[in-house]
Amino acid sequence: MHMSSPIRFKFAPAKALSAIHWMVRQKPGLDLHAMLKSCYFGDKELLNSEGQPIFGATYRAMRFGPVPLEIYEMAKGEALWLAETGVERFPWRLDGFRLQLAANSEPDLSVFSPADFAALEIGFERSRTMNFTERTAATHGADWQAAALGTMRYEDMLNDTPEKPATIAYLEQAAPIMRL
Repeated sequence: MHMSSPIRFKFAPAKALSAIHWMVRQKPGLDLHAMLKSCYFGDKELLNSEGQPIFGATYRAMRFGPVPLEIYEMAKGEALWLAETGVERFPWRLDGFRLQLAANSEPDLSVFSPADFAALEIGFERSRTMNFTERTAATHGADWQAAALGTMRYEDMLNDTPEKPATIAYLEQAAPIMRL
């Protein structure tokens, strides 16, 4: 176990905004848990296939699985993320634990690379076809367990492959300056 500082990415708010908007358009009334886990599954999918996440969020290991903190704040409509994304209002509203469409606009999918969007689709499909209990169980893997209800590490989200040490070494240097 290496004890260097954890890999951190610069969060991509425009991608998060478009991803939430796209998911809510696909499934109005989308459960917040399903949306947050879609982002986690998508980030983990792309991290393992392409060596970088879609969003680069800070993941907290919560009781019911990983929560991408910045995306959760955005879903709740926090004003900081309105300013950061340059929009007056988000095209959804959080109604209890459900995200409802609040605008007829189309999400800006141009912010995603083809690999980003493919990983998002995989994450969304996986998350929305599970119930709450199944999603919670599916997100309580080794990465979640290692965080012990603290901040999760991208290093722990990587699959155990022969390339994992080299990927970690690369990302420790490159992640802070990567443009997601």
